Amino acid sequence: MMSAIRRIALTLLSVFWASLSYAEVSEPYTNIAVEARLISVENAVPPNATTLSLGLDLQLAEGWKAYWRSPGEVGLPPQISWEGSKNLASAEILWPAPERFTAFGIENFGYYDRVVLPVKAMLETAGEAVDLKAQVTLLTCSDICVPHDFTLNLSMPAGVGIDLRAGDLITEYADKVPLDPEASDIVIETAVITDDALYLTASSPNRFSTPDVFPEMGPGFTFGAPDIRTNSAKTEVWAKLPLFARDDIVPAVQVTLTDGPRAVTATPAWSQQIPDPPFRLTASLPDLAQVLAIAAFALLGGLILNVMPCVLPVLSIKLTSVLNHGDKPAREVRNGFLMSALGVLVFMWVLATAILLLQSIGITVGWGLQFQSPVFLTIMFLVLAVFAANLFGFFDISLPSGLQTRLARSSGREGYAGDFATGAFAAVLATPCSAPFLGTAVAFALTGRPLDVFVVFSALGLGLALPYLIFAWKPGLVRMMPKPGKWMVFIKWILGVLLAGTALWLLWVLKGVAGLEASLIVLGLALVFVLLATVPLPGSYTRLATLTGIAIFGLAITSSFAPSATAKALDQDWVAFDRSEIPRLVSQGKTVFVDVTADWCLTCKANKALVLDRAPVSVRFQDEDIVAMQADWTRSDPAISRYLESFGRFGIPFNIIYGPRAPEGIILSEVLSTSSVMDALDTASLR
Repeated sequence: MMSAIRRIALTLLSVFWASLSYAEVSEPYTNIAVEARLISVENAVPPNATTLSLGLDLQLAEGWKAYWRSPGEVGLPPQISWEGSKNLASAEILWPAPERFTAFGIENFGYYDRVVLPVKAMLETAGEAVDLKAQVTLLTCSDICVPHDFTLNLSMPAGVGIDLRAGDLITEYADKVPLDPEASDIVIETAVITDDALYLTASSPNRFSTPDVFPEMGPGFTFGAPDIRTNSAKTEVWAKLPLFARDDIVPAVQVTLTDGPRAVTATPAWSQQIPDPPFRLTASLPDLAQVLAIAAFALLGGLILNVMPCVLPVLSIKLTSVLNHGDKPAREVRNGFLMSALGVLVFMWVLATAILLLQSIGITVGWGLQFQSPVFLTIMFLVLAVFAANLFGFFDISLPSGLQTRLARSSGREGYAGDFATGAFAAVLATPCSAPFLGTAVAFALTGRPLDVFVVFSALGLGLALPYLIFAWKPGLVRMMPKPGKWMVFIKWILGVLLAGTALWLLWVLKGVAGLEASLIVLGLALVFVLLATVPLPGSYTRLATLTGIAIFGLAITSSFAPSATAKALDQDWVAFDRSEIPRLVSQGKTVFVDVTADWCLTCKANKALVLDRAPVSVRFQDEDIVAMQADWTRSDPAISRYLESFGRFGIPFNIIYGPRAPEGIILSEVLSTSSVMDALDTASLR
C-alpha cells in the first residue's frame, strides 16, 4: 500500500516539477547582437493535440534592433524555414505590434531589447512526437547591420506537461499582436493616397494617448515619419505619411494602428477626398512667440538677400532709374520706392497663396522650384537680355508717343508700374538664393498653418523691400548722389554687364533643365529680339507687336521641350544620390557626405567652389572611407523632393553627413565652411 502511494506521489511530483521547469527549449544561438531560442508552452505533445504554441525568443543586446514583418524603407524581417521538421504540417508567425525607430535618417519598424515571436504550429498527426528544425534568417542593426543564419532544434515526445514560464512569456507577446477590426474599439476609417503622401483617419470611443500608424503596401512603397494629429476630444486620429517611393500600381493598404497597449490591423477601402486635419482656431502664447521668432528670422533673411548675386542686378535697374531722375520731387521719389516695396510684398503674397492652393490638392512645393521650369527660365532670360541691351544703349524702352503724352499729364505717375514691376522682379529672382536664417523660416512656413505661411512670407518680403522703404522714408538720400554726367554711361555699362551675366547664368540653367537645343533656340530668339528692337519699323505699334510675337513664339517653342532626361556627369570623387545605399554604406563603416544641389542655386555653387572643391575637404573626399554623394535637383526629381521633406526642408542648399558614429546624420548650415565640414566628417567617421 505504501509503495503504491509512493509511486503516485512521485508521479504527481514529477508532473508538477515538469509544469514548472523550462522544458523542451532549443540550444541557444548567441553572438554580440542577439541570443535566440525556440521555446514552447508544452513540454510534450498532449494526446489528440493538433497544435503547439511555440515562440522565437530574441534577446537583443543593448543598442541592437530586429525588424517587423514590414521593416520600413530598409531592413529585413525575420524568416523561419521549417524544412526537415517531422510531424509538422505548417507554422504561422504572429507578429507583435512594432515600435518605430530611425536609422540613417530613415523610418524603420521593429523591436528593441527583447521580443518573442509567437508561432502557431499545426501537426500532421495529432498527439504524436515532433522534431522541429527552425532555420532562422535574421537581420539585426545597431551602428552596423549584422545578418544571421542559424538553426534551432527542438524535439518533443508525446506526453503531458506545461512550461508556465514559457507560457507566460509567449502569452505576454501574443497579447501585443494587433486585433482584428471586429475585436477592437479602434476603427480605421479612410485611406487616401496621392503622388507624395498617404492620408489615414481613425476613431475610437476611448481617448487616444500615443497613436502611431504603420502602413503596409509592399516593397515598392516606402514612407517617412508620420504627421499625426488628434481632435480636441482625443477620439479621432488624422495622419499624413510622406511617400518616398511608390509603384505605378496601387495595391490595397493594410494599416496597423497602435496606441499604447492597444493595436489593430485593418484594410480600409481607398477614398478620393483628402481628409481635413484637426486644427486649432487660435494660437497659444508659445505658438505666437514661435511664429514671431521665425518671422524675425525671415525678416533678417530677406534683408540679407539684397546683397546676394541673384538680386543685385535687379537693384541696379532701380539705381539707374534714380540716377536718371535725381531731380524728381520728393513725393514722386517716395511713391516710386513705395511701389517697388509693394511689388516685393505682392509677389510674396501671391507666392504664399499659390503654395496653399497647391498644398490643398496634395502637391509638394518648395523654395525656388520655378527655376526647374523651362518656360519660367525663358521668360527671365528674355527680360534680362532686353534690359541689358537697353543699358548698353542698343535701344530705348519707351511707350508709344500717344500713350506717353496721356501719361505725362497724370502728374508723373507713368513710372509707378515700372517701379512695381522692379520690386516684383527682384522678389522673383531672390527665390533661388538661400541666406542665413532663410531655410528655417521657409521650412516652418511650408509645414505650418495658413497663418504661418502668410506671416513668414510677409516678413521675408518686408526684409527684401527694406532698402526701398529706407529711400521712401528719406527721399532726400537721392539728392546725395552725384549729378548726372558722363560717369553715368560708365555706370550703365557696369550694370549692363551685371544683367548680361545674370541672363547668361539663366541660359546655362536652362541648358541643364531643357537641354542644349532648347537653350540655343532661346538664345537665337533673344538675339533676333534685340536686333529687331534696334531697327526702326513703320507704325507706332509695329515694333511692339513684332517683339511680342517673337516672345510668344519663344515661349511656345520652349514649352514643347520636356525636361532633359540626360544624367549630368559627376566629378571623379562623387557618386549619384541613392538614398537606399546610405544605410548599406554606413553599415560597412563608411562616412557618406550628401550634397543636394542645383545649377540654379548660387549658394550651392559658392559652397562647392569655395569649400567642397578645395583642400582639405576635396583631399578628404578621396579617402576610401568617404563617399561623396550628389543629389542634382536642377530638374524636378520627386525622390529628392521627398528626401528634403523628410528633414522638413523645402529648399537648397542642403548638406548632411552620415557615418558609423552619426547614423542619423549631421545636418550642416546652408553656407558651408571648411572647418564645419571637416569637424562633421571627423565626428561621423570611425577615425
